[in-house]
Amino acid sequence: MSDVHAKSDHELFTSLHSLLSPLSFDSAVGLISSDGRLVAAYGDLDRVFPLASVSKLISTYAALVAIDRGALALNDSAGEDTPEGCTVEHLLAHAAGYAFEGGEFLAEPGKRRMYTNAGIEQLGRVVADAVDSSFDQWVRESVTKPLGMQSVEVAGSPAKDYRASVEDLLVLGYEFMNPTLISADLAESAHRVHFPGLSGVLPGYGRQNPNDWGLGAEIKSQKDPHWTGSLNSARTFGHFGQSGSFLWVDLEAPPGGLSAAFLSSKPFCEDHVRVWPSLNDVLIRASRAQS
Repeated sequence: MSDVHAKSDHELFTSLHSLLSPLSFDSAVGLISSDGRLVAAYGDLDRVFPLASVSKLISTYAALVAIDRGALALNDSAGEDTPEGCTVEHLLAHAAGYAFEGGEFLAEPGKRRMYTNAGIEQLGRVVADAVDSSFDQWVRESVTKPLGMQSVEVAGSPAKDYRASVEDLLVLGYEFMNPTLISADLAESAHRVHFPGLSGVLPGYGRQNPNDWGLGAEIKSQKDPHWTGSLNSARTFGHFGQSGSFLWVDLEAPPGGLSAAFLSSKPFCEDHVRVWPSLNDVLIRASRAQS
């Protein structure tokens, strides 16, 4: 991402301030375009916050790097203790049948979209074996270090325990729009629906049919309600976290794609549910006005 520190114009700042300043917690948000321009910013973009499940966007991208380099493949086994036919692709797309936590399987692979921390943790073990390294070290060597994401704290569960700043999440968003660590073909595949038609629960937003997912990233599609805005296209992909965090990328948003990141000091609550759609609409309108 270009090393720019643009300041939002007065109207945009006023809109962001009116949405975010009344909240009872600290927050920071940033929006970049596909050319690396910082379109909007509010709060301290360098402050490090917990990511919760937004951690998955970093850890699953490290898995995609391993796939791109030939260390493993999407159709490789998900591990010795997983059901027959369960693959790396199932793990990445939350279609393996894992319970949310622990090692229990509640469905056959490919039959239900079951959002799971356990499946991403299993993915970390499979990748670690394939690259002959600890998964934490692989994430640093394959993603955070080459992208210069200096604030990212890689420790604990790859599903929920990382920490980072908005600045570095926007670096990742820029990489998603302009992939350098994986091939364009793999990036395109990662951000389209895998195992289409599966229904399931989107935590915090209820059952969705279908509950579309790519390889590590949730895909908005026609979900309603949703944490993105009414102006986000159906192709928008990303993740939100129970720490009150999100990162999304919309490749169809003018001019040529946008990525937004939000972090906060309070766990996900009704305030996030209420504010996020309006916030995301303000961000996209700001980009349209400036393009």
